[in-house]
Amino acid sequence: MIAERATSRGITGQLERLAFDIVIVGSGLAGMRAALQAARISNGKLKIALISKLHAMRSHSVSAEGGISGVLYPGEAGDTEELHAFDTVKGGDYLGDQPAIENLVAEAPKEIRFFEHLGVPWNRDEQGRIVLRAFGGMSVPRTVFAADKTGFFMLSALYDNLLRFDNITVFHEHYTTDIILKDGEFRGALALDLATGTPRYFAAGAGIIATGGFARMYGFTTTAYSSTGDGIALAFKAGLPIKDMEFVQFHPTGMIPTGVLITEAARGEGGYLLNSENRRFLDEYAKSKMELAPRDIISRAMITEMSKGRGLLHQVSGMSHMLLDLRHLGEDKIDERLPMIKELAMKRLDINPAYEPIPVRPTAHYTMGGIHAGLKGEVMGADGSTPIAGLWTAGECGCVSVHGANRLGSNSLSHCVIWGRMTGEAAAARAAGQAGREEEAQVREQIEESLGKLSSLVERKGGEDPYQLRKELWETMDANVHVYREAKGLEAAQEKLAELRERYAKVSVADRSDVYNTNLRDTLEIGNMIELAQTVVAGALARKESRGGHARSDFPTRDDAGFLKHTLAHRTERLPKISYRDVAITKWQPMERTY
Repeated sequence: MIAERATSRGITGQLERLAFDIVIVGSGLAGMRAALQAARISNGKLKIALISKLHAMRSHSVSAEGGISGVLYPGEAGDTEELHAFDTVKGGDYLGDQPAIENLVAEAPKEIRFFEHLGVPWNRDEQGRIVLRAFGGMSVPRTVFAADKTGFFMLSALYDNLLRFDNITVFHEHYTTDIILKDGEFRGALALDLATGTPRYFAAGAGIIATGGFARMYGFTTTAYSSTGDGIALAFKAGLPIKDMEFVQFHPTGMIPTGVLITEAARGEGGYLLNSENRRFLDEYAKSKMELAPRDIISRAMITEMSKGRGLLHQVSGMSHMLLDLRHLGEDKIDERLPMIKELAMKRLDINPAYEPIPVRPTAHYTMGGIHAGLKGEVMGADGSTPIAGLWTAGECGCVSVHGANRLGSNSLSHCVIWGRMTGEAAAARAAGQAGREEEAQVREQIEESLGKLSSLVERKGGEDPYQLRKELWETMDANVHVYREAKGLEAAQEKLAELRERYAKVSVADRSDVYNTNLRDTLEIGNMIELAQTVVAGALARKESRGGHARSDFPTRDDAGFLKHTLAHRTERLPKISYRDVAITKWQPMERTY
């Protein structure tokens, strides 16, 4: 390690230059799985840095509740990998790239068994076989689970196993501000140690971005305050395209008034959704699937019911909502299969779901869009076709695109760990063949430019309050870019976001200390969210159809002739530049999507 004094004013610590073979930005399931795989196949010889803006075990993957999908018992209940693939293609409204989907279903059972070997306590029946539960849009039960804390158990198992490897260094509470590229190659990442304010440059021959999604650009959301799309913004601001950003998934069951997730497993175990007439209303929208229809369909149905006056009113928040009824399941089953949901309802609402329904409404949850990537997670360059040498992406922040226009529940954890493993292997293979290299002048200039921007931000006085900008961002997205969208609202959002971006250029940081400057971190996150929100709106305005998580009330039908294609967004100084790419179709031609 070589430590040098940073020449930029305002960043008071020393700039430390650290040399690694692989740098992984993001410490959720995808990032940890990548780190573990790279360490395993290199026999502990490659130096691996895992960078997390939180303590790694606080990554948002711990909030995944319901389970992980995979055809664990082929032939039983008529299940096959081909059926899983078809369910995923149809669930994604035919926008998913089918080679990626075929890879997902082929590899998922292997990952489920791998995590069993790591010690994840999958629920089992009396004979000791792993139990499968039903999930929305799936033809048969194929979701493996550990009660309703699946993500927590999976991440814990990964973290415990990472600690076995001396060649993995976890940099907790480091906020990555930039990725460094030169001549189409990844060279490293620049991050701030939040504990001390020290800037660190992580030089490496291979890098993986695995920082999760961006649903926190909405005010009412299931996601943590940390889900701000930082990795997607890193790529976007480095001149790389991002893909399908208009497709945002609204989970049907966000708890009122907080938006805290009530897992789809509650419906998978047999829960009902009721309107103000105490009626299961989904027979009018998805008669064959009812509460086990895909999330986009159920969310639209709930909003439609509320618009017709069949919602209930939450007296404290004023929110319209529906009811999730678990009473008929019985307290014993709830305690066995949904213990955390019971705990959440009792602690936050003073409701025991065994005796009283839970108030819920659709809430921003998952983002299908992300960094434009190839089948193996390789990050694509500015032309959209040429990979950046040495750079991959995995998990929710990478759009391969396996979920298309709408993700099926429990496919997300499969996606995270499969592409985590694949990118870890690819990064290890590249790093093993990379010799050390000098830091060229162009790289040093990029680092100094980035530090200079941070210094200017810290030194600026009397500017815009970042938290006011975030408040207005949330209000804009919740009002105009929600389950249903239309031109007037999207145009208003576009105008407002352009204003917020101009005001952000004058933003100031009130806290100028070095130690745990969360004010600085929040300000950087808010800037990222504003720019990513612009891409959501630009893509939504340009896509004049309804498909999956993108529903236009002024264009209510799917238009395969005009929009069976991926959206690419490139960064400009004002509005994103939009272009399109073909969807990869192998077996399943688009059909009418009914349930």
